[in-house]
Amino acid sequence: MLTYEEIVNAREQMKGVIHETPLDYSNTFSSLSHNKIYLKLENMQKTGSFKVRGAYNKIISLTKKQREKGIIAASAGNHAQGVAFACRMLAIPCTIVMPKGAPLSKIEATKSYGATVELSGHSFDDALAEALIIKEQTEATFVHAFDDDAIIAGQGTIGLEIIEQLPDVDAIVCPIGGGGLIAGLAKAIKETHPHVKVYGVQASSCNSMGQSIDRKQPTLIDALPTMADGIAVKKPGQKPYDIVEKYVDDLFIVEETELAKTMLLLLERNKLVVEGSGATALAALMYEKIPIKDKKVVAILSGGNVDVSFVSKVIEYGLMESGRYLTFRTLIEDKPGKLPEILGKISELEANILNVNQQRVGVKVFPGQTQLQVSLETRDPEHIKQILEKLRKAGYDIDELS
Repeated sequence: MLTYEEIVNAREQMKGVIHETPLDYSNTFSSLSHNKIYLKLENMQKTGSFKVRGAYNKIISLTKKQREKGIIAASAGNHAQGVAFACRMLAIPCTIVMPKGAPLSKIEATKSYGATVELSGHSFDDALAEALIIKEQTEATFVHAFDDDAIIAGQGTIGLEIIEQLPDVDAIVCPIGGGGLIAGLAKAIKETHPHVKVYGVQASSCNSMGQSIDRKQPTLIDALPTMADGIAVKKPGQKPYDIVEKYVDDLFIVEETELAKTMLLLLERNKLVVEGSGATALAALMYEKIPIKDKKVVAILSGGNVDVSFVSKVIEYGLMESGRYLTFRTLIEDKPGKLPEILGKISELEANILNVNQQRVGVKVFPGQTQLQVSLETRDPEHIKQILEKLRKAGYDIDELS
């Protein structure tokens, strides 16, 4: 099993190459979670995520012969960029296999570091299977995303930084996909500070580590789509599993709506762009999934690589879930003055009208009618309730779309 000394050595290896990321106290999330919350900003790491730590530590440890054969890796996106960055630093050719549905921003960023990108399958596990085939065909050196001691040691350097930045930390909350990050973190923390709690968080759509712990071995699970694509791993690695089983205090899950709201709040209150997987730890604290109060807690924001187009969708979704956005349909008479009449009632309640669309032809739209679809910016769920009640009392048949 990985040793603590390997993590310390990894930190020495990457000095001057990898950022020591800030640990930022957040008043907003401290208030919401009833704890003192510190954000470990790995979204500000080189390549936009913690993955570069493990990738660099692994690749720099390879022999000259291994490097000469080139590198092959599989990734949903962040490991890809970490490997590509390290290979560019060390002048090693590399090929990365990514799922076809990987975010375009991650694909383009990986290419920008000089890697050859192959798209295969629809999940990390599909990409991994293809990468292993290419490895056999080319004899390239395979760099696993999480099931490797050197990778885990590199990720564990985050734990060393946290202890230096916040020596009296009570608990650390960490996202889990394949398990490399939390395994390295837990090893680094528990070897010297066993009293510090280490908690893992997964998306409910893909909680492979939790199911594996329940079944007492790494287990392949069925998974649903999730916005936390960076941790959508259907089967954790054996090496991370062994460490998690020994050192991690407990595991929790968060829902997609909770991730969206957390991403929105991070953007709005802390001006931080964080991807779905990077928001899982904080979401678990914000929605009080973890039974701790009045403690000094570090939430690891593991990455910030998210498509701009997806950010806009998250914002809209988060606003909807927070009661700050409403879209509805209704029918009105197609006569002068009827449109201003309904819009006037909305304005009386001080909702901001964002869009109004009219449709005069449709299955349920009869001659003399027009169907309106109206989008509003609202204050909160109570404000939405007031608007809908006012319109329904005025005789409008409202079909709420959000």
